Amino acid sequence: MAKGGRRYPLVIYTHMLDRWWPAIFVLGLALLGLAWAIYNLGFEEWRWLSFSSIGGLNVFAGFLLLILRKSAYVQPYSDHLKLATPFLRLNISYKRLIRSTSANMGALFPPNDVSNWQAGIVQPVAKMTAIIIELNAYPMPRSFLRFFLSPLFFKDKTPHFVILVNEWMKFSAELESMRTTSGPSAPQQKRDNSILSRLPNKNK
Repeated sequence: MAKGGRRYPLVIYTHMLDRWWPAIFVLGLALLGLAWAIYNLGFEEWRWLSFSSIGGLNVFAGFLLLILRKSAYVQPYSDHLKLATPFLRLNISYKRLIRSTSANMGALFPPNDVSNWQAGIVQPVAKMTAIIIELNAYPMPRSFLRFFLSPLFFKDKTPHFVILVNEWMKFSAELESMRTTSGPSAPQQKRDNSILSRLPNKNK
Protein backbone atom coordinates (compact mmCIF):
# COMPACT_ATOMS: atom_id res chain seq x y z
CA MET A 1 0.00 0.00 0.00
CA ALA A 2 1.36 3.42 -1.01
CA LYS A 3 2.49 5.63 1.84
CA GLY A 4 0.63 8.95 2.00
CA GLY A 5 2.09 12.28 2.99
CA ARG A 6 0.49 15.46 4.24
CA ARG A 7 -2.75 16.88 2.80
CA TYR A 8 -2.50 20.40 1.39
CA PRO A 9 -5.87 22.20 0.92
CA LEU A 10 -6.38 23.73 -2.53
CA VAL A 11 -6.63 27.48 -2.02
CA ILE A 12 -8.68 28.11 -5.18
CA TYR A 13 -11.53 25.85 -4.02
CA THR A 14 -11.49 27.19 -0.47
CA HIS A 15 -11.49 30.76 -1.75
CA MET A 16 -14.35 30.12 -4.20
CA LEU A 17 -16.54 28.39 -1.62
CA ASP A 18 -15.83 31.12 0.93
CA ARG A 19 -17.32 33.55 -1.59
CA TRP A 20 -20.37 31.42 -2.35
CA TRP A 21 -21.60 29.82 0.86
CA PRO A 22 -22.45 33.00 2.83
CA ALA A 23 -24.47 34.44 -0.09
CA ILE A 24 -26.39 31.20 -0.63
CA PHE A 25 -27.02 30.77 3.09
CA VAL A 26 -28.27 34.36 3.56
CA LEU A 27 -30.50 34.02 0.49
CA GLY A 28 -32.03 30.90 2.04
CA LEU A 29 -32.73 32.71 5.31
CA ALA A 30 -34.32 35.59 3.41
CA LEU A 31 -36.59 33.21 1.50
CA LEU A 32 -37.60 31.49 4.74
CA GLY A 33 -38.41 34.88 6.22
CA LEU A 34 -40.49 35.74 3.17
CA ALA A 35 -42.33 32.43 3.44
CA TRP A 36 -43.14 33.19 7.07
CA ALA A 37 -44.48 36.62 6.14
CA ILE A 38 -46.65 35.16 3.35
CA TYR A 39 -48.00 32.55 5.78
CA ASN A 40 -48.93 35.21 8.36
CA LEU A 41 -50.65 37.32 5.69
CA GLY A 42 -52.97 34.42 4.92
CA PHE A 43 -52.00 33.80 1.29
CA GLU A 44 -52.53 30.45 -0.40
CA GLU A 45 -50.65 27.55 1.15
CA TRP A 46 -48.69 26.73 -2.01
CA ARG A 47 -47.12 30.19 -2.04
CA TRP A 48 -45.44 30.04 1.36
CA LEU A 49 -44.64 26.34 0.91
CA SER A 50 -42.81 27.13 -2.33
CA PHE A 51 -40.71 29.88 -0.77
CA SER A 52 -39.98 27.84 2.34
CA SER A 53 -38.88 24.84 0.26
CA ILE A 54 -36.52 26.92 -1.89
CA GLY A 55 -35.23 28.72 1.20
CA GLY A 56 -34.60 25.44 3.00
CA LEU A 57 -32.67 24.10 0.02
CA ASN A 58 -30.52 27.24 -0.05
CA VAL A 59 -29.76 27.01 3.67
CA PHE A 60 -28.81 23.34 3.23
CA ALA A 61 -26.64 24.16 0.21
CA GLY A 62 -24.89 26.92 2.16
CA PHE A 63 -24.08 24.55 5.04
CA LEU A 64 -22.90 21.91 2.57
CA LEU A 65 -20.51 24.33 0.85
CA LEU A 66 -19.20 25.41 4.26
CA ILE A 67 -18.44 21.79 5.11
CA LEU A 68 -16.87 21.08 1.71
CA ARG A 69 -14.62 24.18 1.65
CA LYS A 70 -11.64 22.20 2.99
CA SER A 71 -12.38 18.94 1.17
CA ALA A 72 -10.30 19.81 -1.92
CA TYR A 73 -6.62 19.00 -1.47
CA VAL A 74 -3.46 17.49 -2.94
CA GLN A 75 -1.55 14.74 -1.16
CA PRO A 76 1.78 13.23 -2.25
CA TYR A 77 2.04 9.45 -2.02
CA SER A 78 5.05 7.22 -2.46
CA ASP A 79 4.11 6.38 -6.06
CA HIS A 80 1.57 9.03 -7.09
CA LEU A 81 0.10 12.43 -6.36
CA LYS A 82 -3.55 12.51 -5.28
CA LEU A 83 -5.68 15.46 -6.37
CA ALA A 84 -9.04 15.45 -4.62
CA THR A 85 -12.10 17.70 -4.97
CA PRO A 86 -15.67 17.14 -3.71
CA PHE A 87 -16.57 15.43 -7.01
CA LEU A 88 -13.24 14.10 -8.30
CA ARG A 89 -10.49 11.84 -6.97
CA LEU A 90 -7.51 11.77 -9.30
CA ASN A 91 -4.30 9.76 -8.86
CA ILE A 92 -1.41 11.10 -10.94
CA SER A 93 1.40 8.58 -11.34
CA TYR A 94 4.90 10.00 -11.00
CA LYS A 95 5.70 8.31 -14.31
CA ARG A 96 3.58 11.00 -15.96
CA LEU A 97 5.30 13.86 -14.16
CA ILE A 98 8.02 15.60 -16.18
CA ARG A 99 8.90 18.34 -13.71
CA SER A 100 7.40 20.82 -11.25
CA THR A 101 8.09 24.55 -11.29
CA SER A 102 6.83 27.57 -9.35
CA ALA A 103 5.25 30.78 -10.62
CA ASN A 104 3.26 33.74 -9.36
CA MET A 105 -0.52 33.37 -9.77
CA GLY A 106 -0.86 36.93 -11.03
CA ALA A 107 1.69 36.22 -13.75
CA LEU A 108 0.01 32.96 -14.74
CA PHE A 109 -3.45 34.53 -14.99
CA PRO A 110 -3.14 38.26 -15.83
CA PRO A 111 -6.45 40.17 -15.43
CA ASN A 112 -6.57 40.98 -19.16
CA ASP A 113 -6.30 37.29 -20.13
CA VAL A 114 -9.10 35.86 -17.99
CA SER A 115 -12.83 36.44 -17.62
CA ASN A 116 -14.17 38.95 -15.10
CA TRP A 117 -15.31 36.30 -12.61
CA GLN A 118 -11.94 34.53 -12.85
CA ALA A 119 -10.14 37.83 -12.34
CA GLY A 120 -12.22 38.37 -9.20
CA ILE A 121 -11.01 35.03 -7.83
CA VAL A 122 -7.37 35.52 -8.85
CA GLN A 123 -7.05 39.07 -7.52
CA PRO A 124 -6.92 38.14 -3.77
CA VAL A 125 -4.37 35.37 -4.43
CA ALA A 126 -2.40 37.08 -7.21
CA LYS A 127 0.74 37.43 -5.07
CA MET A 128 0.75 33.79 -4.00
CA THR A 129 3.11 31.21 -5.52
CA ALA A 130 1.65 28.22 -7.35
CA ILE A 131 3.28 24.92 -8.29
CA ILE A 132 2.97 23.96 -11.95
CA ILE A 133 3.11 20.18 -12.43
CA GLU A 134 4.05 19.44 -16.03
CA LEU A 135 2.98 16.03 -17.38
CA ASN A 136 3.71 13.95 -20.44
CA ALA A 137 -0.04 13.21 -20.63
CA TYR A 138 -3.19 13.65 -18.58
CA PRO A 139 -4.46 10.58 -16.67
CA MET A 140 -7.88 11.14 -18.29
CA PRO A 141 -9.29 13.29 -21.11
CA ARG A 142 -8.77 17.03 -20.62
CA SER A 143 -12.44 17.74 -21.43
CA PHE A 144 -13.48 15.52 -18.52
CA LEU A 145 -11.03 17.25 -16.17
CA ARG A 146 -12.24 20.70 -17.21
CA PHE A 147 -15.77 19.64 -16.28
CA PHE A 148 -14.76 18.97 -12.65
CA LEU A 149 -11.82 21.34 -12.13
CA SER A 150 -11.70 25.12 -12.10
CA PRO A 151 -10.21 26.77 -15.23
CA LEU A 152 -7.56 28.17 -12.89
CA PHE A 153 -5.96 24.71 -12.80
CA PHE A 154 -4.90 25.17 -16.43
CA LYS A 155 -2.71 27.99 -17.74
CA ASP A 156 -2.60 26.75 -21.36
CA LYS A 157 -3.33 23.66 -23.48
CA THR A 158 -0.21 21.65 -22.53
CA PRO A 159 -0.65 18.70 -20.10
CA HIS A 160 -0.19 20.20 -16.63
CA PHE A 161 -1.92 21.26 -13.41
CA VAL A 162 -1.59 24.57 -11.57
CA ILE A 163 -1.62 23.75 -7.86
CA LEU A 164 -2.10 26.59 -5.37
CA VAL A 165 -1.59 25.76 -1.69
CA ASN A 166 -0.65 27.95 1.26
CA GLU A 167 2.57 26.13 2.11
CA TRP A 168 3.87 25.73 -1.43
CA MET A 169 7.52 25.24 -0.42
CA LYS A 170 6.67 22.35 1.94
CA PHE A 171 4.40 20.81 -0.67
CA SER A 172 7.07 21.09 -3.37
CA ALA A 173 9.75 19.61 -1.12
CA GLU A 174 7.54 16.70 -0.04
CA LEU A 175 6.48 16.02 -3.62
CA GLU A 176 10.08 15.89 -4.84
CA SER A 177 11.08 13.72 -1.88
CA MET A 178 8.33 11.23 -2.67
CA ARG A 179 9.26 11.20 -6.35
CA THR A 180 12.92 10.62 -5.59
CA THR A 181 12.32 7.71 -3.23
CA SER A 182 9.76 6.10 -5.54
CA GLY A 183 11.89 6.23 -8.69
CA PRO A 184 13.08 3.14 -10.57
CA SER A 185 16.57 3.42 -9.11
CA ALA A 186 15.95 1.15 -6.12
CA PRO A 187 14.39 -1.79 -8.05
CA GLN A 188 16.95 -1.35 -10.83
CA GLN A 189 19.79 -1.49 -8.33
CA LYS A 190 18.30 -4.64 -6.84
CA ARG A 191 18.21 -6.30 -10.28
CA ASP A 192 21.76 -5.19 -11.05
CA ASN A 193 23.02 -6.64 -7.78
CA SER A 194 21.31 -9.94 -8.48
CA ILE A 195 22.88 -10.11 -11.94
CA LEU A 196 26.34 -9.25 -10.61
CA SER A 197 26.05 -11.92 -7.95
CA ARG A 198 25.68 -14.56 -10.66
CA LEU A 199 28.85 -13.54 -12.50
CA PRO A 200 31.97 -15.63 -11.85
CA ASN A 201 34.37 -14.17 -9.29
CA LYS A 202 37.82 -13.90 -10.86
CA ASN A 203 39.44 -13.55 -7.45
CA LYS A 204 38.46 -17.12 -6.50
